[in-house]
Amino acid sequence: MTEYDSLLKRWQSAGLLDAEAATRIRVWESAQTSTAGLAAPDARKEARAEGMAWQGRVALILGGILLASGVILFVSAHWDQLGRGMRYLLVMAMVTVFHLGGAVSREKYKGLSTTLHAVGTILTGGAIALVGQIFNIQEHWPAAVLMWAIAALLGWILLRDQAQQTLTLLLFPTWLMCEWSNAAENHIGQEPYIGRMLFVWAILYLTLFIGTDRRVVRGILFAVSAIAAVTSIFFLLEGWHSWYGMQSYPPFHTRFWGWVDIAAIPLLFSLFRLRKSLIPVLGATAFVIALPWCNRLFVEHFDNGNTHTSWTRTEPNLAAHALVAAFCVFLIWWGVREASRGLVNLGTVFFGATVTWFYFSDLFDKMGRSLGLIGLGVLFLAGGWALEKTRRGLLAHMSQPPASLGEVR
Repeated sequence: MTEYDSLLKRWQSAGLLDAEAATRIRVWESAQTSTAGLAAPDARKEARAEGMAWQGRVALILGGILLASGVILFVSAHWDQLGRGMRYLLVMAMVTVFHLGGAVSREKYKGLSTTLHAVGTILTGGAIALVGQIFNIQEHWPAAVLMWAIAALLGWILLRDQAQQTLTLLLFPTWLMCEWSNAAENHIGQEPYIGRMLFVWAILYLTLFIGTDRRVVRGILFAVSAIAAVTSIFFLLEGWHSWYGMQSYPPFHTRFWGWVDIAAIPLLFSLFRLRKSLIPVLGATAFVIALPWCNRLFVEHFDNGNTHTSWTRTEPNLAAHALVAAFCVFLIWWGVREASRGLVNLGTVFFGATVTWFYFSDLFDKMGRSLGLIGLGVLFLAGGWALEKTRRGLLAHMSQPPASLGEVR
């Protein structure tokens, strides 16, 4: 499918074009493409040569990962054999060589240049940690993450490429979470606060880049955010445990800065694309406020001979399952509203996973083994069919133009 086809469908679903106008545009674009193909085949070949197919992009990404891994293994294998001065020179050379290689190849091989600069920025994080170890600098590991994020930000400012932008957008929230986690260490509620930060930032990144032409940024952040959203649910459902050594909640100023990281900064970022992400971020904030309280408390008793012990546990209650399922439906609705196929598909997968989670945690143990497996099979067959049918219907609805006033009458 050509790029203008997807754009026309988006404009039709938004009510900006009717079906007749979209058809005329397609006919005109097809005629232009045919004319250009007959008149300038050499220009088309040049355009293909300048661009890069997805196979080339995959090769560059995998090559960059393997190259960075090999350098790290080489350094670690020879680390104990080097003195302090040689260690420092090796660390500096490790970063410098890749950035110099990126600068040399930038004019003729932009894809290779972007990959080398990205590897250099990734290795900068390891270099910061190793320099601290070499010179026995006082440890405050969140500060190292901040320095790494600043290096990525400078790379983004200088190079204006998508790899540096992606690293910047990943590292700054990581620094905020690391800094707050370090301040709240050994306090009650550390896990739910971290889960809140992860979830709200994940929803921000899932929705902020809908419709953007920066595909690398959108794709990587979408994948990372989907994983972060799932991980955050486990943190949120930890509840307010008081483990050994935890005696109190975090101080007020720590909680205040925690809510700045959870809500204020994501809301500020959402204002850059107000219609794309503000409502999802507000919904995510309300969701993370409520979910940690959706737990039931119970005590388990154990008999070990003459010794009787008890253990206080918490489990998600029915409200937790309902709340997660409701937010999945909200994601699907928002994906339909914004004509985002990725968000609709992701919300559908999340909803199916939530139903399966509810079945295993609340129903499976209450049935016999055979009956539980039968129910699980029915759930996968019937539920999977219903979800897939609903998903296809939503995607088809997104592709159709809205009915005109004449059609309604």
